[in-house]
Amino acid sequence: HSLTLATPNRVAMSHACAARHSCSSVVAVISHRGRAALLRRFSSAARAPPVIDLSPLRDGGLSSSSPLVREVADACEQWGFFQVVNHGVDEDLCARAEEQQRAFFALPMEVKECMRRSADNSRGWYNDELTKQRRDWKEGLDFGSTPPMDWSLADADARNGTLDGYNRFPPADLLPSFRPTMLEYYDALAGVATGLARLFSLGLGMPADFFEPYLRRTQHTSYLRLNYYAPYTGEDPTQLCISPHKDAGFLTVLRQDVGCHSLQVRDRQAPDGWVTVRPEPAAFTINTGDMAQIYSNNRYHAPEHRVLTSPSTPRYSAPFFYNPAYTAAVQPLPSLGAPHFDRCVWGYFRAMRFAGDFADYGEEIQISDFAKGSGSWHVSNQSRFMAEVDFDASFDVEAMRPLLTRSSA
Repeated sequence: HSLTLATPNRVAMSHACAARHSCSSVVAVISHRGRAALLRRFSSAARAPPVIDLSPLRDGGLSSSSPLVREVADACEQWGFFQVVNHGVDEDLCARAEEQQRAFFALPMEVKECMRRSADNSRGWYNDELTKQRRDWKEGLDFGSTPPMDWSLADADARNGTLDGYNRFPPADLLPSFRPTMLEYYDALAGVATGLARLFSLGLGMPADFFEPYLRRTQHTSYLRLNYYAPYTGEDPTQLCISPHKDAGFLTVLRQDVGCHSLQVRDRQAPDGWVTVRPEPAAFTINTGDMAQIYSNNRYHAPEHRVLTSPSTPRYSAPFFYNPAYTAAVQPLPSLGAPHFDRCVWGYFRAMRFAGDFADYGEEIQISDFAKGSGSWHVSNQSRFMAEVDFDASFDVEAMRPLLTRSSA
């Protein structure tokens, strides 16, 4: 594998694979003065996001009072992170998808370069993503939904055009099983996300199908991201694979690499503490996104999380970002009291977030920009954006720079 990145010049956190050493063994080798501080830092080690059995979801007949609904709602409120088992996705499919993912990142760099994403197409391969204006240490490949959701169409077919662009896959003569396997996997993960959305809705006191108009198969704008984190070879001991961030969409379904536990979530009970999320066998890790936090009027929590580097162990992951329709006007449910947020159009939020991933367009958009009384320029700029942008056409972040920068608002 190869990962060509510029030497990072930012402050991040120290690299590690998994926190495999106990607090006691670490504390034993530090000074007495630093012992209390280190114990506070590791105080959340005994806490962890819950593991939830989804079997009752497949059995049907759930209501807002069902134990599973309460478990998921509690996890969304307290952590915004949890793992699910008995989710219905075949382990053979997961294994085939992982095999194809590893094969893709092993391709020569010149092959991947031909798939590099661009200012007018957010889908494709990249090794230069920014998170909150900081360079990540990773390679990635993004592909996702199309308006007709007809995988038999050629990827470049005009009917597949979206705000995010067009899918790009490796040549079939190099990886003949990649596209069919990954699209099958995509559909399976979408099925898990659909079931979770029903649980999210019930947990907020709404009918199970409340979110369906924004998240049905031909409406949602989800994408699957394949990540490869090479062993860190730089000289900055504070480099992260991905800096602390929150996921922008509705929810995320993640298959973690069981060989390297470097995903961490911030502990809400100890804001200076980070909890390593160690995957259960055959589990998916779920986290609540920004849009779910708005819909829930701050009841559900979109957690900050990060990915540590390792000096020796490569890591793979595949998050599925379940996102609403571009035109969805996301706002707190009226049954949840006085709204804490103004209306946020997902297509605007997504375009602004991709612009920040692709290049440095200033401070990254956050849902706090849509908090009541925030006075953020995004509230008015969103209306301008909606009047000028066609959601059925690829959005060019360079051509649309005036819509993306505060100085032009």
